[in-house]
Amino acid sequence: MRKIKEVLRLHNEIQLSERAIARSVNLSRDTVSRILSRANELNLQWPLPEDIDDVKLESELFPRPQGRPKNCTEPDWNYIHKESRKKGVTLQLLWQEYKAEYASGYQYSQFCERYRQWKKTLQISMRGEHRAGEKMFVDYAGPTIPYIDRETGEILQAQLFVAVLGASNYTFAEAQPSQGLESFVGGHVRAFTFFGGVPQLLVPDNLKAGVKEADRYEPVLNPTYHEMASHYGAAVMPARPKKPKDKPHAEAGVLLVERWILAVLRNRKFFSLAEINQAIRPLLTQLNEKPFQKLEGSRKSLFENIDKPALRPLPSTPYEFAIWRTAKVNIDYHVEAEKAYYSVPYQLVGQKLEVRLTQKVVEIFHKGKRVASHHRLFIKGKHATDPTHMPEAHRKHLEWTPKRLIDWGRSVGPNTGTLVERILESRKHPEQGYRSCLGLLKLSKQYSKERMEAAALRALTIGAFSSRSVKSILQTHADQTVLPLDLPETVPVHENIRGADYYRGTPKHDEVIH
Repeated sequence: MRKIKEVLRLHNEIQLSERAIARSVNLSRDTVSRILSRANELNLQWPLPEDIDDVKLESELFPRPQGRPKNCTEPDWNYIHKESRKKGVTLQLLWQEYKAEYASGYQYSQFCERYRQWKKTLQISMRGEHRAGEKMFVDYAGPTIPYIDRETGEILQAQLFVAVLGASNYTFAEAQPSQGLESFVGGHVRAFTFFGGVPQLLVPDNLKAGVKEADRYEPVLNPTYHEMASHYGAAVMPARPKKPKDKPHAEAGVLLVERWILAVLRNRKFFSLAEINQAIRPLLTQLNEKPFQKLEGSRKSLFENIDKPALRPLPSTPYEFAIWRTAKVNIDYHVEAEKAYYSVPYQLVGQKLEVRLTQKVVEIFHKGKRVASHHRLFIKGKHATDPTHMPEAHRKHLEWTPKRLIDWGRSVGPNTGTLVERILESRKHPEQGYRSCLGLLKLSKQYSKERMEAAALRALTIGAFSSRSVKSILQTHADQTVLPLDLPETVPVHENIRGADYYRGTPKHDEVIH
């Protein structure tokens, strides 16, 4: 403002050129020219009257634009705000509808500016620019809910899972035993059921249950979480680390749940998660039906009008929780998963495969292609073997059962039959004796029944229950020598000896898929 007076003084008193005045007061020549031109238009005399101060001088030379005309009708900003969140609805379309009704109303730029100013008066949790059915924000509340284990008396802490829809702020909450993967994914599934549909985007925090590797631009999702999202046709867009503005609805939703649910339940005693969730449900309904302070309606009414119609339908079956593991194929063409063993085609020995475990089924994948499927085993060390995964030689070995081996031994003679039984009895698991019994079978093709019987008798007498011992006896012709009469027949003492009667029927082996 002082520069305006100086420009007028230099022009009228010293009569400098516009260029010289510009250099003197450090203004552009165009600015100096505009000041002098406006003063001339207003017939402003120099020296200025004493009643004209700097503010008045500026207002006379450059008057500010006046506010809106008196006849402009103010739009219903609540309606504009609600409609703008519907899919495909833009501010320009809403302005056109407004102008069609009020021809003398605001122009588009003023319409947008006044709408932006109006939004600043809303609560922070209401300001989002999220489209209907677009985003679901998920997070856990900081405080926990204590409950008592009836059996042990131990005080446990329940975690509170919160999911909020972006457009309507409609909220879901439930108590969970932990923030682990199964609870986290299960919370999403139950939230979808609560909402009756699926949003386009899931926006979780960088919780380890959902995000395997947090990254500002390309976070790596947990395979189970990614599979769940794919099952429901949703995409995952984790919030950036240390960027709470990426998930303001989750932050605000958690805050509201803490105030209207956790605070209300703070003095209640609970003895199970089911009791906690039963107490949460009416409070959650109350929260969603609570009227807004500066908007019309409630979370529920906005949900019914905006989000619900835009949500994608639920799939025909809910997602079945599955754990993913990486496992290397052992030399016996089995992979280990949760302390049990599952076969794969023997050609994959040494390869790293992906294993997917549900409550009932185990699926194994190689480069995205399923190569094996088994019923899930819950006994530590148990095997599930598909015969088609075996090499040819192993499949032939599988055809031999304990009963068949004993019957074959007896076909050679009673001593050989008894030796087969002793071999099977002396092993911790009968299948561990298969190879030794098959060794006897091979020897029977080289030696006569008489020599096999004599060698079997000698092996029984000295307690040598293996095909290697019989082979040594036959090769050294020990079967043709007389044993000392004072050698007692020995039977090994072993806690797992089953006795001959065990093999009369069909024993239970590790599971084999036929």
